[in-house]
Amino acid sequence: MTHKKEKPDEKTRAKALLDKYLSQKQYRKTAERYAILDLIYSNRGHFEIEWLYQEMEKQEFRVSKATIYNTMQLLVECQLVLKHQFTKNVSVYERAIGNDLHHHLICTQCGKVIEYKDPGLIQFINEKGIKRFTPAYYNLNIYGICSTCTRKKKKK
Repeated sequence: MTHKKEKPDEKTRAKALLDKYLSQKQYRKTAERYAILDLIYSNRGHFEIEWLYQEMEKQEFRVSKATIYNTMQLLVECQLVLKHQFTKNVSVYERAIGNDLHHHLICTQCGKVIEYKDPGLIQFINEKGIKRFTPAYYNLNIYGICSTCTRKKKKK
């Protein structure tokens, strides 16, 4: 995950949406939930639960892994975070608001995930039009072998 600081309006919007969701569901508005959301929206890119847990510890914000897992489930439900299952073992997440539309190239050898932006493909999908359906977002995953693994294979 890159550590590029984000526009405050994206964080503010995410917080307002979380407030609204928690109120509608009559869930508690805990400091942990907001701290996790703030950390996610302070960075860009894909991340795993373990990264989130370690970053919370670095900030000396004590939170259990169970709380992080539960909060991530809640953030996925209220569409503030997207969850991906690129490989069998690990779920990967990314923020939903302010995230440029992109695709994923996933190496079946090493598991590396590369974000791929193709304006032509995005335009094609947007212009395609799906009858009686309005897409909110979409996800295109392309599985194959990355250049690093291909080079390693050729050397053998």
